[in-house]
Amino acid sequence: MKALLMFKDQDFQIDADLLESLERPYARRQGRVNEPLIGQQDLISDLELETLWHAMALDDPVIYVAARSAMLTGLSNVEAIRYRQAVLTDVLAQPELVREFYKLAVQAIVEERKIFHNNFFMTHNSSSLLHTSITRAETFLPLLSRLRTLTEENANLFNSEGFTRFFETVRRELDEDYFDEMHQHLRYLRFNDGVLMSASLGRGGQGIEYVLRSPQPDNRRFRLRHSMLGKPTYSYTVAPRDEAGGEALGRLRDRGVNLAANALGQSTDHILNFFTSLRNELGFYLGSLNLHEQLSAKGEPECLPDPHPLGRNVWSAQALFDPCLSLRVRGRVQGNELRAENKPLLIITGANQGGKSTFLRSLGLAQIMMQAGMAAPAESFSATVTTGVFTHYKREEDATMTSGKFDEELARMSSLVPAMAPGAMLLCNESFAATNEREASEIADGFIHAMRDIDIKMVFVTHLYTLAHRYHQEHTDTTVFLRAERGTDGQRPFRLIPAAPLPTSYGKDLYQRTFADTEGETADGDGAGRRTDQPND
Repeated sequence: MKALLMFKDQDFQIDADLLESLERPYARRQGRVNEPLIGQQDLISDLELETLWHAMALDDPVIYVAARSAMLTGLSNVEAIRYRQAVLTDVLAQPELVREFYKLAVQAIVEERKIFHNNFFMTHNSSSLLHTSITRAETFLPLLSRLRTLTEENANLFNSEGFTRFFETVRRELDEDYFDEMHQHLRYLRFNDGVLMSASLGRGGQGIEYVLRSPQPDNRRFRLRHSMLGKPTYSYTVAPRDEAGGEALGRLRDRGVNLAANALGQSTDHILNFFTSLRNELGFYLGSLNLHEQLSAKGEPECLPDPHPLGRNVWSAQALFDPCLSLRVRGRVQGNELRAENKPLLIITGANQGGKSTFLRSLGLAQIMMQAGMAAPAESFSATVTTGVFTHYKREEDATMTSGKFDEELARMSSLVPAMAPGAMLLCNESFAATNEREASEIADGFIHAMRDIDIKMVFVTHLYTLAHRYHQEHTDTTVFLRAERGTDGQRPFRLIPAAPLPTSYGKDLYQRTFADTEGETADGDGAGRRTDQPND
């Protein structure tokens, strides 16, 4: 029995080592948490994914790991994305019921761990395994019954294929016959009337072919009939102080119950795996629900994005905003529009601290959230799925670096390129800006052409006017140009508009706000033809 709420035909795998490290931070582990893939750690840092995951988790490590695993292993199949979106729609419509399902799964796992800890020092033989498995089964059965009841009472409230199949599986697998049979087997396996088994004699009088027999009434009548008819019966009583005899009898019992103990152990493992899978998959959807509730409370828009298959170049958004920024500030944040149909390159220029990096982050987050099956932070969002999202941001000076900043930039880019497959997305924020403008523009131009040759979609935030102007003159058919606005008073509305690049980043505005002593003095925007290396956000 499988939940199959994340995929149609396979289980959802989370980073189990990371979850264990969060749940048991002081436990000694022989292994280690899986290392991030190439570029993954930069992606997490540059897009501030930790902020998003913690908001989704609300201190629940399972939800944190489930959200992290789903967003770092995004889907590239449109049908699979829509499958999750339909399940998410049901979750948003029935939040309390979904939380009840999640609590049942968590309770099953917690109770099973208590059994494990209570029996940690028991001997590892068949009888001990049977005893533990019986206890586990008796713990799981009431929870399975509760799950069945919730399914019967509320299945009509859910419409998605994922939940419909899940409820059908529960009704089919957990019917009344299943519970009756399980209770009967558990009653027999308590062996209140002793262990009834048969065996054959092998070479040297050794017992072979041990078979555990069901203590049905027919067996008892058979033994009674043989006794009344005077048939010979044989018995052996172990003396109370015969330790060796008692141990031999215990080994004999273990051989008889071995198959039954293994079978019941596998059955309870299967139930535990089901509850674990259900917990992990619902954990992702509850994380999406938690994020939705926090953003909705602030009046931020959300939508189910419209994914398009590889091969098409769709890219549009309405009121796209950065959810991480929204989670950190009190009010709503400025949204932006994007229209970039059939244009794989987006160049963003404009005023310092005008919202360029924020927009870049919002675009990357929306893409990742869409491919995880989540709602997107926008009134509407449509995009072609990618084979991966990568980032290359300018880094601050690091005293520990053994080479210059420009060498470090090139080294990071060199490690990223082999990891990118055709159809990937690369978000660049002031890449190659650690050298002079002429050299940086030439390098960036060659790099952009190389990325276009291997079908990499790019968003390039830059202060390199030489580069941006060249592309505006020569490549307007394949490039969209956005510019961060600057108000007439030097203020920043944090809005990007379709516009040609300008030869200034208005660094004088920042200077005036920071250092001007004359009351009422404002920037006049003078500075055309000069480039500033001020950070853009």
